[in-house]
Amino acid sequence: MDKKIIVLGSGLVGKVMAVDLSKKYDVTIADINKTALEQIAKDHNVSILTCDFSRRADLKNLIHPFDLVIGAVPGFMGFETLKTIIESGKNVVDISFFPEDALELDALAKKHNVTAVVDCGVAPGMCNMIAGYHNARMKINKYECLVGGLPQKKEWPFEYKAVFSPIDVIEEYTRPARYVEYKNIIVREALSDIVKEEFEGIGILESFNSDGLRSMISTFSQVPFMKEKTLRYTGHAELMRIFRETGFFSKEKINVKGIEISPLDLTTKLLFPKWKMKEGDEDFTVMRVTIEGEENKKPVTYVYNLHDHFDRQTKTTSMARTTGFTCTSAARLVLEEKFIRKGISPPEYIGENEECFKFVLKYLEERNVRYKVYIE
Repeated sequence: MDKKIIVLGSGLVGKVMAVDLSKKYDVTIADINKTALEQIAKDHNVSILTCDFSRRADLKNLIHPFDLVIGAVPGFMGFETLKTIIESGKNVVDISFFPEDALELDALAKKHNVTAVVDCGVAPGMCNMIAGYHNARMKINKYECLVGGLPQKKEWPFEYKAVFSPIDVIEEYTRPARYVEYKNIIVREALSDIVKEEFEGIGILESFNSDGLRSMISTFSQVPFMKEKTLRYTGHAELMRIFRETGFFSKEKINVKGIEISPLDLTTKLLFPKWKMKEGDEDFTVMRVTIEGEENKKPVTYVYNLHDHFDRQTKTTSMARTTGFTCTSAARLVLEEKFIRKGISPPEYIGENEECFKFVLKYLEERNVRYKVYIE
């Protein structure tokens, strides 16, 4: 009998994952947005269900008949959704970028005999797998990931379009960023340490601190230097710093002519339409993962480069492809019992297993998501 999968969330990435998995499995996609669901069902061989995921009892009933759950909800509800899935005893692969530490649910997942793969997108996600693969085979002294999803065409004033949940983008611009120097955790404000970086075929972008190391701060505690930075067109970070410092990203309500309003609510109302991908807009994803260390008692540097583009044939954004297909590759590993570790598993645990790592790379290549590897 075919395995049954439910995807929670019908956004840009959720839709791509549901369609990808529907080629092999019985797939249902669920969301509170009935209009979005009906459009997906009209165009693709997936079933649809409406649900408010914040209602725990409804969510438990929703996922009960399924063999695997894919989590693709906004970050602000990701942790509690994941917790409910685990309490329901369901295996899960999740891409929700929530601020809480998923490893806090490890004991709960083991108690319920659940395999829970978290942060399983492109970054965090694929970059963790790459690090996990090499960490099991060499001594890593330095890890760096530079990553960004950008519009192909720059448009004033933001020169940016949100290629995943816009509210999660703002979270990325406000959450304090952690990185590691000499095995010490350094905390800086997001959007700090702006550096110009050059990429072949793209030109100059800027990198800035963001809180992308996630689980690696704990699982790679022996690595003395680790940093993840976000990439944007030059000038964007400074503009976002101005927004943040002026208070436009604040959730604290202020009084405006007798009306209590959250500045963030106003900002999202004005900003998100400007950031929305329109018909004809195209994006690209760029990532460079650099791993330096010692292998077989010799110094070595591995550099993984990704430069992926919007798929014009399927009209699929690059960020949805690079994020979604990484997640669905992990889903296949869990469904086919090639990855069976119980508890919370950050993607680096998948990467440690050579068979799993090579499966993911091949899975991505079959979907024209290709990583070029250089050894120095």
